Amino acid sequence: MLIPVAAGILLLGVGIGAAGNGDGGKKAAAEPAPTVTVTAPAQVDTEAEPAPTVTVTKTATAKAKAADTADDSDNAPSGKAVFKVWGSAPAGVDITYGSDGTNLQGKGLPMNKTLSVDEDAFYYQVTAQLMGGGDIQCSVTIDGRTKKGRAQGGYNICSAQLNSDFSGGFS
Repeated sequence: MLIPVAAGILLLGVGIGAAGNGDGGKKAAAEPAPTVTVTAPAQVDTEAEPAPTVTVTKTATAKAKAADTADDSDNAPSGKAVFKVWGSAPAGVDITYGSDGTNLQGKGLPMNKTLSVDEDAFYYQVTAQLMGGGDIQCSVTIDGRTKKGRAQGGYNICSAQLNSDFSGGFS
């Protein structure tokens, strides 16, 4: 009699287990297995040579102050035209100066040129074109009157011009 009772309890347990599932006969998804990560200590080569050290050094050159060069621009000798170009033009500068009747070429920075004033001239001018970068200033002075210009970057042009006032002076 013990075997039939044990078989009945077993069947009863299986029936309760199947009925108590509550998912309508669907099988439950299996849970993912845990991931195990093993970390080993890094192997260090104690005989390796250290990497080379790189040192970068920049040398800066002091720039002349524009005010120092331009201060005496108002002091042109009587009857003279003074042309000046100063600043920084690492890639170069193309300078032209003179009156409406002359077209002279200047070289290098700073540039300082003087011409005798022709009373028949309509104007005196200086232009300086940067050749790819820099920061320059230019001026033309006649009889205490000065016109100034400035150019920065690229191929920009600095220009300064004094015009005749038809009474023998320039303004």
